This record gives sequence, structure tokens and C-alpha cells, in this order.
Amino acid sequence: MRTPLLPDSIDIINPREWATCQPYAEELEKRPLSPDTIIQWLTDWSALNALIDEAGLVLYIKKTIDTTDSEAEQAFLDFIMNVQPHAAVAEQRLKRRLLAFEGVDEVMAAMPLLLRDMRNEADLFRDENVPLNTKLGQMDNEYGKITGGFSAVFDNEEKNLSQLRALFQNKDRDVRRRAWTTFMGLWDSKRGELNQLYAEMLTLRQQVAANAGVADYREYAFRKYGRFSYTPKDCFTFHAAIETAVVPAASRLYAKKRAKLGLDSLRPWDADVEPSDAPALTPYHKQADLIQGGLNIFHQVDPELGHYMSIMAEEDLLDLDTRAGKALGGYCIGFPVRKRPFIFMNGTGRHDDVQTFLHESGHAFHVFESADLPLVWQQDPPMEFCEVASMSMELLTAPYFTKENGGFYSPADAARARIEHLEGIITFLPYMAVVDAFQHWVYTHPDEAMHSNNCDATWDALWSRFMPDIDWRDFDDMRVTGWHRKPHIFGAPFYYIEYGMAQVGALQIWRNSLTDPAAALTAYRRALALGGTKTLPDLFAAANVEFRFDTDMLTGLIELVEQTIEELRQESK
Repeated sequence: MRTPLLPDSIDIINPREWATCQPYAEELEKRPLSPDTIIQWLTDWSALNALIDEAGLVLYIKKTIDTTDSEAEQAFLDFIMNVQPHAAVAEQRLKRRLLAFEGVDEVMAAMPLLLRDMRNEADLFRDENVPLNTKLGQMDNEYGKITGGFSAVFDNEEKNLSQLRALFQNKDRDVRRRAWTTFMGLWDSKRGELNQLYAEMLTLRQQVAANAGVADYREYAFRKYGRFSYTPKDCFTFHAAIETAVVPAASRLYAKKRAKLGLDSLRPWDADVEPSDAPALTPYHKQADLIQGGLNIFHQVDPELGHYMSIMAEEDLLDLDTRAGKALGGYCIGFPVRKRPFIFMNGTGRHDDVQTFLHESGHAFHVFESADLPLVWQQDPPMEFCEVASMSMELLTAPYFTKENGGFYSPADAARARIEHLEGIITFLPYMAVVDAFQHWVYTHPDEAMHSNNCDATWDALWSRFMPDIDWRDFDDMRVTGWHRKPHIFGAPFYYIEYGMAQVGALQIWRNSLTDPAAALTAYRRALALGGTKTLPDLFAAANVEFRFDTDMLTGLIELVEQTIEELRQESK
């Protein structure tokens, strides 16, 4: 008798105890299969996956909303220790059952990518890696707990890292310098602890790779992420293109900033400040203002996108302001059962927060657009294209920043905001190359990387190659430990090249929108609706852009960005 599965409420399972999920997994493992029933079997398996994933995501959100809530942390740890390991083993058994089914290729002929991914995942899986991955999840949680707890008294006020970082844009150079040194001091206070944590994570990851029978953790990560459309060599080609086409553009930007600020050299606390005499952009004061401005802008771009954001606001799916104890960063999570997204960020009222909200909203729209795909795996696009969804939205919304469109700014300030964003794209790509190249070195030189001084030296060499324009004298220790300040390096190794590839795709979508906005938006939404049912190059093609990252491509895009910045400078006067 089939066990009924009703995934309309996550309350039918306890995400802290596998025993409440186990009957559903066991029924799927035992249910007779035939060509006529296998699709329904897949549908029920998908529903169980969605149920477990959503329950875990709810716990993750609760513990990141307040890293000081010990009960929320323990609930999440219970999930990753008591549920995830058993779920991984059950998933493997179900995959093996599917792959052993005679005629599976014919039955799933309409889903070749799903079958390819399951074969890859089943081949990579090892029982002995389950506890290791559980331990890595616990250690990643520890990184979040350490960094989420950073705070310091600055000018008689308690400030977390996000609030200190906001001061990097203060017009008073002394305020910037003191905020920066306070910020860096917090990180330096945990230097030994973070070095030790990373070395332990590296040891575990190397064991995971060895257990899986692959050459190193880089090979394991590329297969884990399903990177079938590019190789490490393609990443190095991308790095070289950035060095040739983007680093000189970043140098030009920094040189102009240095001259406008009247400085002999740009110090780290000068990198983020706008060099004009105009006051710093303060587009909003509280979450409600950010939501309303975003709603107005999205309705201008496309009424359906505006409707999606209205749903999120009405259903309390937005947590946008920073506060003490809140985890760092921002994210958008898709709830697979409710078919709704949730946005988390640390807004402090800067324009960068507006960009973060627009970025995460692009992810949210991806959830809405692909929600009707029948299986949970089909709703999971490759991360490189997930970031196209988000980064494109940052660019497609830019023409509607002005208050006359319901946005945040006067025309002159809207131009300043767009300049800040476009300059950020130019300076981001070299940083992305540092992060990605660093991880290629770490996981192909694990014995050397076990010693933090070697990690520091490698990071510093890459920094000098891609980020040569900031004067860090007297703060060498802060510069070389920059890898501590990138959470992806600890919690999601090799997940960063996606941002660079996606930025190239998003810039192409934006370029298309300059000549035909309606067609560009239609192609964008068409590609989002495909979810994970197409290959990465095919998803780019559906959005009417190319999946390539060579020097010629980057040169043309960066020339367009620089040209647009110069045009906006005239509008900002």
C-alpha cells in the first residue's frame, strides 16, 4: 500500500528527526516500478525532496536571522546532523533504483539533463562522505557564528560589520579610516581561529575527494556542481581575459578617483567613497521605504514582476535591515513547497543596499518564473544562470531609479547611483578572479595550503596581479588575509566563478535592452522559466546572449560600461 504523501505543509515532518521522514523514503524504495508508474514515482520523490528541503531552509533562515539564538542554531544543527545524512543515503538508494530500471533512458527521454545529473551524482556518492559533509556543514555554521557575532563600539555606538562597512563611504576621511581599522581589527582578532577552521575544512574536503576516487577536491567540486559546460582551463582563460580587458579599466577608475580626491595614493578606506562633493547617497531609511521603492521600479520594468514583489511584501517574505546578531551578507531562498522566495539582507540605507535588493529580487523572480515546472530538480537551474537572473535585474531596473518613476533619486543622483553600480562591475571582476584563482591553487596544492602563511602569500600574489591600485602600506597583515573575509571560500568552495560568468551574461542582456528593451525582457523571462531543463549554454542562448568569456567579449562589454559611465557623469552634474 502506497504511503500517502501530502506535501502541502511542512508540518507533517519534524526537520530535526529523520524518523518522521523515513516512512515516505522507505515507501518510495519499495514501491513497484513500471514504465507506466515511474513518472508518478518521480513526482512523489520530488515532493518528498521539496518537503525536506523546505523544512531545512526554514531552520536555516531562523538561525541566520539571529545568530545569538541558541535554540534556532541547535534546531539547524539537528537538521544537518540528524536529517541530512539519512536523506543523502536515501537519495542515493532511490537514484540507484531509478538508474537500474530497465528502459530508463526511454521512459525519461524528455528529461535527459535530469537523468545525466542523477547518474553523475550517484557515481560521485560515497557512504563514508556523508558524515564528513555533515561535519563540514557544522564547521560552516561555526564560521557564520564567528563572523555574525562581530561588533565594536564606534563613536559611542555598537556597530556590526555591515554598519561599519557603511561608513567606508563617509565623506570624512578620518571617519572612513577609523571605521576601516575597526572593521579589520575585528577580523584580525579571529585570525588564528579562522586559520585553524579552514585547515580542518581543507583536510576533510581532501578526504571527501579521495573517498570519491577523484584526483583532488577541485575535480570533485566541478562534478558536484554539475559543471559540464566548462573546465578549469576555461576559468583560467576567463582570468586572463579579465587581466587584459578589465584590470586596466579598473586602474583607470581608481586613478580618476585618486585625482578627484586630491590624494597621492588610494588607501583601502578610500576605495568605496564617491569622490564628488555631493553628499553620500542615502536612498532610503527603513525597510518599508526600500520595499516600496522597489515595488514602484519593478512595476515600471514589468507589471508581472511588480506583482511578484507585491506577493513577497504581503506574505512577509522580506528581511532587509541589518541588526545586531544577524548573519552577514544577503541571499534569496526558494521554498519548493510553497513556491515562494524569501530575501535576506543587511541594509543600512546605502545605494549598495538598493543594488543588493534588486539583485536578490532577480533570484526571487527566477523562483516565481520556474515554479510551475513539475519536478523539484527541474526547478533548480545551474548557479551560473541563477546569477544571470539576479545581475540582469540590477541593470534592467537602472532606468527607473528616479523619483518620477517611484524610485529613490533625483535625476542627478540616479546618474550617480548608476555610476557607482557600473564602476562596481568593473572593480568586481578582478576581485572575482582573485577569489576563484585562489581556490584553484588551494585545492591543487593542499599540502601547501594547510599552512596559513602559504595561503596568505598566494592571496597576496593574486591580489597584486588583479588588484594593484590600492595602497595597503602598513596594513600588509590585513591585505594578505583577505581570503578570511570571503564566506564562499569557507562554506562553498569554487562557488564564485558563477558571479563572473553571470555578470558577462547580464551585461549582454543589458546591451540588448539598450536597443530593444521589450525583446530583452521577454528573452530574460523566457530563459528564467526554463529552470534547469536546459544546458547552461542553452539557457544563455534562450536569453539571447553568448556563453563565452574571452578577451574580445570582455573588451566590448567593458568599453560599453566605460562609455555609459562617461555619459552618466554629464547627467550627474
